[in-house]
Amino acid sequence: MVDLGRSIFENARRAPLVCAHRGSAAGNIPCNTLASFAAALSEGADMIELDVAKSADGQYFVFHPGMERAYLKTRSFIRLMPAKKVEKLKLYNPDGTKTQYGVSTLEEAFAFLRGKCYLNVDKFWTDVPGVSRVIRECGVEQQVVVKTGTSEKELGEVKKYASDFMFMPIVKSEDDVTAKLSEQGVNVVGAEVLFKTADEPCCSREYIDAMHGKGLILFANAEVYDHKAVISAGFTDDVSIVNGPEAGWGRLADMGFDVIQTDRPGMLKAYLNSRG
Repeated sequence: MVDLGRSIFENARRAPLVCAHRGSAAGNIPCNTLASFAAALSEGADMIELDVAKSADGQYFVFHPGMERAYLKTRSFIRLMPAKKVEKLKLYNPDGTKTQYGVSTLEEAFAFLRGKCYLNVDKFWTDVPGVSRVIRECGVEQQVVVKTGTSEKELGEVKKYASDFMFMPIVKSEDDVTAKLSEQGVNVVGAEVLFKTADEPCCSREYIDAMHGKGLILFANAEVYDHKAVISAGFTDDVSIVNGPEAGWGRLADMGFDVIQTDRPGMLKAYLNSRG
């Protein structure tokens, strides 16, 4: 378990941190639920990623926007529903059977996870002021890691509303954003990098060593949300399971990544522990 009293850089130097993508969903437990978060913690996750969707009347829920048809069997969207309607919905498991699990509010998720691990709040960029307010109201500022793209609008909102949160820009090339943001008072702790091939500058040993030299961490994605969308040179959960962990997770760890996001947190944690 991570020591939240240490910096995220110090924690990641001991071993790559395991980020559970939407918790750990399996069987009857859908993703982005408190049950999936409990499962991820029991499997040793150091960080839990959760998504944020906002209802028509301004309530924040833990749900991946746009996935309503898949997980709620509705053609409508949470952004078009009042909170009271969302609260009555039940999630469906992979067999298409309705479960007993509802859609949690962001406040409920933060209360459940307070003090237990790092929190990677995805879709933060969709409403930086509003989500930042909830983070502060729930008292999880020291756990939360937030990310946005590198557009002027996104970075401007981070500087205005969330400069004290642990922040990672999402970059697709060798990064010159982190230094500029740090100079402007943003609490930059690293970067999430997306790369199609292993020879791109943003995943080179030189770049990663330079970032580590600045006390910054690098975040990579092993989860697969679409096998046609390559975001980590193919070093994925699928490859790690089918061809062996050295072919996927091992490559990311050897490249020097400090956080690996996965849909298989228990398996990844066991593999990293086996490496010593």
